[in-house]
Amino acid sequence: MTSTTRLTVAQALVRFLAAQYSERDGVRQRLIGATWGIFGHGNVAGIGQALLEHTEEMPYHQGRNEQAMVHAAVGYARQSGRLSTHAVTTSIGPGATNLVTGAALATINHLPVLLLPGDVFATRPADPVLQQLEVPYAGDVSVNDCLRPVSKYFDRITRPEALIPSALQAMRVLTDPVETGAVTLALPQDVQAEAYDWPEEFFAERVWTVRRPGADPTELAEAVGIIRAATRPLVVAGGGVHHSRAEEALAEFAETTGIPVASTQAGKGSLRHDHPQDVGGIGHTGTATAAELGRTADLVIGVGTRYTDFTTASGTLFAGENVRFLNLNIAAFDGHKLAGQPLVADARSGLTELTDALRLHAYRVADSYATEYTEDKERWEQRVDACYEVDEPDTRPTQQQVLGALDALVDESDILINAAGSLPGDLHKLWRTRSSDQYHLEYGYSCMGYEIPAAIGVKLAAPDRPVWALVGDGTYLMMPTELVTAVQEGVAIKVLIIQNHGYASIGGLSESVGGERFGTAYRFPAEDGTYTGPPLPVDLAANAASLGMRVLRAKTVRDLGQALAEARAADTPTCVYVETQTADTVSGAPPAQAWWDVPVAETATRPSAVKARELYERHVSTRRRHL
Repeated sequence: MTSTTRLTVAQALVRFLAAQYSERDGVRQRLIGATWGIFGHGNVAGIGQALLEHTEEMPYHQGRNEQAMVHAAVGYARQSGRLSTHAVTTSIGPGATNLVTGAALATINHLPVLLLPGDVFATRPADPVLQQLEVPYAGDVSVNDCLRPVSKYFDRITRPEALIPSALQAMRVLTDPVETGAVTLALPQDVQAEAYDWPEEFFAERVWTVRRPGADPTELAEAVGIIRAATRPLVVAGGGVHHSRAEEALAEFAETTGIPVASTQAGKGSLRHDHPQDVGGIGHTGTATAAELGRTADLVIGVGTRYTDFTTASGTLFAGENVRFLNLNIAAFDGHKLAGQPLVADARSGLTELTDALRLHAYRVADSYATEYTEDKERWEQRVDACYEVDEPDTRPTQQQVLGALDALVDESDILINAAGSLPGDLHKLWRTRSSDQYHLEYGYSCMGYEIPAAIGVKLAAPDRPVWALVGDGTYLMMPTELVTAVQEGVAIKVLIIQNHGYASIGGLSESVGGERFGTAYRFPAEDGTYTGPPLPVDLAANAASLGMRVLRAKTVRDLGQALAEARAADTPTCVYVETQTADTVSGAPPAQAWWDVPVAETATRPSAVKARELYERHVSTRRRHL
């Protein structure tokens, strides 16, 4: 006879989650490392009470904003190589809908996170209840259905026994390297508190193997033949390289073949910045070296990339007349993009198989090609040096000099986190990545407000390493709330706030498309309705201090270097605040080396928009369909 244990649904779920493990390459770790939660009437008596019952088995973190809690869980999951993540519990209503942005970010970036929003009564004893959305044509719809399109798996647990198959499916998806993303189990508040006799087997330790599939022999042979026929091949390394921990395999492939490696935002750091085959970022925010190689390549080898429009320059970058694509990806969906030859496999497994096969054929690119990209890379590095150079140390720094000061300070142990604004472009072009996980850019969803909570998650996963959240004033004002969490839990993140008085990146984009920076500056309004008056008297440093952060103000380049060094040595949450010199421009970095399609008004009376449309049409004419 099967033995049972009587627990509430919430208690059973917490106990189940505490017994789940993932394993890859013989290394095992907890799958759900902790649970974040903000409590309301939809989860306080269910999941909240269950977490209290099981504090020794399931660590708990208190958040301030539901979206931010998801970002923290995602940061933890990425730093953990997608092998471990956190759960997030919320009440019903606004707490649940606040999860949507974080869920979209997780799913777009293929990063696992478990969402446990409260839901309205399954038994409907009173209808409607507080915060319930009434849908006249469907009695089984709640606001949690907003999470369906941004979740890789969604279920509403309306009966206790339904939790068993649903929880198992949730773990399957979280550990599937192809399907992983946000997983949502909506929990009606009455069901959470309902008791049930659970079979003991439900709480047994389970180990979920994260697969490393190899390549199909036919696809592998085809891939080897395509590479051997190429004279100007280029690797585009995406986030899948990091997810697979395939950096060493990529380095061996590049060293064996001499093929240069460019990286997407998600893939930067796949090779160290000083690796002979590393040519920097690719696409709209990339380097001139990588852009020119992309334009003249006869073969583009995508490794773990989704080929977003920033990478392909909206279909204009890979311009070679006979260019072909070979796509090594664990997801067949991405492997077939751009009409490429798919090589469906784990990145590390596939690269190792390719390297072994090409070594047998003694394949290597011509010395002249290697000399070309090596010399071009050296010229780009001189441009980086020029951006970082400081002539007057007692003046306010430019944004690039801020990065230069950080570049001079960090070593391979530091981790940098960023997501939006003008910083991603500068970082992709200029940052010299020293380790495979130093460069943490969330650019799949480019979500303002990600950086600070994600830094907390990363620091929880890597407690002995310096973790920097790089934020502009626009991003800071979106979501500074988790500074309180960092202070409360003693998570010693370093937050670098760069004040440039507005949405600098979008201001520059607005100017380029005829929008004349309308509505992008943080200034008082002028009489003509534009925000072109004096800067707002907002003191972000004082705000951060009021939330409990230790704050270091830097007024000059010299001050900045000292403040950054002090922050890096700190063992408490610390903020460095600096106002940059380039308040009215995107940055002084080299301009975009490849186009990005943002449609311009087809008819307009303002000369700026008319001129921008003419330039837009010239760029559009160069786009091609790769068939």
